[in-house]
Amino acid sequence: MNATSTLALIGGGPAALFMLKQVYDKKLQFKKIIIFERNDRFGVGMPYGKFGSKEEHVANVSANELPKLFESFSDYIKRKPDQGFQNFVKGGNINEYEVLPRLLLGNYLEEQFKIYSSELIKQGIELQLLLNTEVKDIKYSDNIFNIITDNDTFTSDYTVICIGHLWKKTFEDKIENWYDSPYPPSKFTGKNNYPVAIRGASLTAVDAIKTISRNNGIYKEDENGNLEYIVSNESPNFKIHLYSLSGFLPALRFHTEDEAFDTNWTMNNEEINDYKNKNNGFVDLDYVFKKNFIERVKEKDYKFYDRIKDLSIEQFVDEMLKIRNELDSFTLLKAEFTEAEKSIERHQSIVWKEILSAFSYAVNYPAKHFPAEDMLRLKGKLMPLISIIIASLPQSSYYEIMALYNANILEVISVGKDSDVVPNENYGAIYKIKDDNGSREIKYDMFVDAIGQKPMNYGDFPFESVKNEQLISRGFLYFKNNDIAEEEIQSGNQNVKQDSTGKYYLLVTGLSIGDNFEKKDIYAVSNKKFYNMSVPFIGGLNPDYSGMDFCDTASERIVNSILDDFNAAATAV
Repeated sequence: MNATSTLALIGGGPAALFMLKQVYDKKLQFKKIIIFERNDRFGVGMPYGKFGSKEEHVANVSANELPKLFESFSDYIKRKPDQGFQNFVKGGNINEYEVLPRLLLGNYLEEQFKIYSSELIKQGIELQLLLNTEVKDIKYSDNIFNIITDNDTFTSDYTVICIGHLWKKTFEDKIENWYDSPYPPSKFTGKNNYPVAIRGASLTAVDAIKTISRNNGIYKEDENGNLEYIVSNESPNFKIHLYSLSGFLPALRFHTEDEAFDTNWTMNNEEINDYKNKNNGFVDLDYVFKKNFIERVKEKDYKFYDRIKDLSIEQFVDEMLKIRNELDSFTLLKAEFTEAEKSIERHQSIVWKEILSAFSYAVNYPAKHFPAEDMLRLKGKLMPLISIIIASLPQSSYYEIMALYNANILEVISVGKDSDVVPNENYGAIYKIKDDNGSREIKYDMFVDAIGQKPMNYGDFPFESVKNEQLISRGFLYFKNNDIAEEEIQSGNQNVKQDSTGKYYLLVTGLSIGDNFEKKDIYAVSNKKFYNMSVPFIGGLNPDYSGMDFCDTASERIVNSILDDFNAAATAV
């Protein structure tokens, strides 16, 4: 062990919390850990505090689904039951299968951060915890990082970028009633006596719906116990137009088994390297899909396996989306709700959906070794289906959406990829719709972009010296088949390039990272002292990067890599 090294974590949200967990679990004996958090709380991050939530917002995870931390959520609530969430905490107890209020989940994460901090101090590690501190730049020289804030410069031997969600602004603050994200939700105030356009139909869009609808009316139960929405007398013309790609809405939460993300089903580095050595230096998507999806379905639901076993990935997606293309969005939502309710009541999983969610988690690690054409297939064909399934719309959100629909407030408008939205002079927006019926434009007094976290690229990385010193590089993948690369170029794909040897490659969003989230420089050399688990900057090579399961797994890989670096240094001495 090297007890003379300092670790710096840039960002103090859930990613930093799980880094502390792994340092504690692996007994990694740093001399000092410095954590920089630009806001006023540790462990919480954007989604679980005031910058991402209000009382009405719920997580799409329940207590029994949380990764293991120092203290279980149930034990935490028994210790601190009175936090103002009476509808969730009843008599000091909770339903472990019910989705968590996001602000309450934030309180829990903050408490776990404090506990791990205290335990690490007991182990002799010095912690320097800096709130309301934004890192302005990072410089690297002689294997030492100089981390620069407004008031000081700090040094570290290892640095991990733990920045969470970033919401870039295009026209927000320049065009009245144009919002580039629904966050923080506190920015939505007052009445909206007109239709509001929301782009996207993920849980990000549901966040916007929850807050804006409450500004313009109330939810209440009728005499039969059904939830209904009553629009305010001050907003008689209030509507929500939800613009959804192909008109799809997210799937409902259902009962899942504890072993959904069993790492035994994930290709480890040894398996990945062995496969690459036998297959021209690539891992094939079809192989991963068979191993991590088809074979798992075979074990758990042979009838469904028999239905899909001979389908290609493209045919499988078409088969699963067929009913979504045939049925009205709300008709399908009602049917899926009934299916999900049965799953929860009977504690029986909807097997193919559960395993597809687990596949999304497992595919992250071999994805860095896909040929470019397989990444195009994954992002263009399979991930759109996966994103619908893993959204897991909570039942409470379903009731609110149906109440808005039944009140003739909420309408889903199906759009294709060619549709666009632009500012409308000084306020609002113009939606330019292209579909089978031709082209048309609709003006809105208010627009909210709610398609979720947009990928960030090399130029967006906030630390200029890191870029100037060429410590990071844009993510890319080589093509296996030159003919496919040339077809992509002919179709107008400007991200397909050719290197000095004539090999074709695909630029992907985000930065280049290794198997353990270590950053790679412009020569594709991994830096075992510099790691990146920042959600917005890894999506190109790490397709499913959301949630606390990801934070837990990524931080474990990072800590193991640092431990290997410690041991290598000790051996060299």
